[in-house]
Amino acid sequence: MDTSKIKAIIALFEDSSLAKMELEVDDIKIAMEKPGASVEYISTPAPVSVSAPVASVTEESTNQVTGTDIKSPLVGTYYAAPSENDAPFVEVGSQVKAGDTLCIIEAMKVLNEIKAPQAGRVAWIAKNNGDMVQFDDVLMIID
Repeated sequence: MDTSKIKAIIALFEDSSLAKMELEVDDIKIAMEKPGASVEYISTPAPVSVSAPVASVTEESTNQVTGTDIKSPLVGTYYAAPSENDAPFVEVGSQVKAGDTLCIIEAMKVLNEIKAPQAGRVAWIAKNNGDMVQFDDVLMIID
């Protein structure tokens, strides 16, 4: 692991809501803890893919949006599109059918497609392309 990846991991940790994190890759172990923060401990040997956000996502207040929460089933990086040059899978207002791909969560260099559990309209998107997500983070709402 080169120093640029370590610096990127540290920067992602500092910008996250995590208070403590351990990461072990091959023979390198990194442990980080924010002083004075309440401990929410997640330990995962997941390599982090670092890329700049490609597109900004429109956000509305969650107080005005009702529907089915689409939550992250794992810790990883949120991607709105299959690649940097492609259009996002969905945008606010998009109509989806059950089984349609909504986004991708990358974890441990594996791209996991998040599918729509039901038909409906995408009412709100909570994450921007490239955001780190935790287990059970709301990604979007379908009404």
